[in-house]
Amino acid sequence: MMKIVVQRTLEASVLVENKQISSIQKGFLLLVAIEKDDTISDREWCAKKVSGLRVFEDENNKLNLNIHQVKGKILSVSQFTLAGNVEKGNRPSFTQAQTQELAKQQFDEFNNMLRAHGCHVEEGQFQADMKVQLTNEGPVTLIIESNGRK
Repeated sequence: MMKIVVQRTLEASVLVENKQISSIQKGFLLLVAIEKDDTISDREWCAKKVSGLRVFEDENNKLNLNIHQVKGKILSVSQFTLAGNVEKGNRPSFTQAQTQELAKQQFDEFNNMLRAHGCHVEEGQFQADMKVQLTNEGPVTLIIESNGRK
């Protein structure tokens, strides 16, 4: 199943080799795990879910607004360690994580699906040692799991 940690943020950025490669202000930081059994339907369902999440406050301080209504942006970061299984022992098993080649292709596809839903998407650098910085607003943090959507 595809897994995404969604963090509502006032600002977020990614540094690679001490150089900032991407940044956003208000919006979402996404930590995205692609697993071996994920399908195009999983990616589309997750993109639609992220695009429509109503987790920004309206004039009555209710979580009623989505990212489009607040003119927010997305910083999407590939995070294969979310696919880690820690049920046995203390060292995570990453056997469910997608292969590097397919994960890159499917991560790019997911980000393009977000764009097709009208989202402005910045990205981390795939397979790089990244320093991810954010100011989590709220804090509001959610986990989205596709659970094998068909």
